[in-house]
Amino acid sequence: MNRRETGAQGEKIAVNYLKRKGYRIRERNFRCREGEIDIVAEKGGFLVFVEVRTKRDTSFGTPEESITASKKDKLIALAQTYIESHAGLPSSWRIDVVAIELGKKGTVSRLRLIKNAIN
Repeated sequence: MNRRETGAQGEKIAVNYLKRKGYRIRERNFRCREGEIDIVAEKGGFLVFVEVRTKRDTSFGTPEESITASKKDKLIALAQTYIESHAGLPSSWRIDVVAIELGKKGTVSRLRLIKNAIN
């Protein structure tokens, strides 16, 4: 399985998990000039931008550790672009991270939701 397939599998797992946790998915893979937001959702009156990080091998760190300072800045810019280009959104927003580790057979060995991970 290549990196793109791993990412797509992780996003699918994350969407199903978030739905079970009461998130309402508004959009997936929102693309703009600045980049891409994996999942845009709503939960508890918040607009929630979700970054999904999926890894099969943690020898170079966990999925959470792969979010650099520049990636955080990019996610904030992406969220602001989304807000500016859409009407009727909740006034409060946050960025959550779903970190997923997959085992050898592609099964989830660890899933962690980090609310308000980037501020």
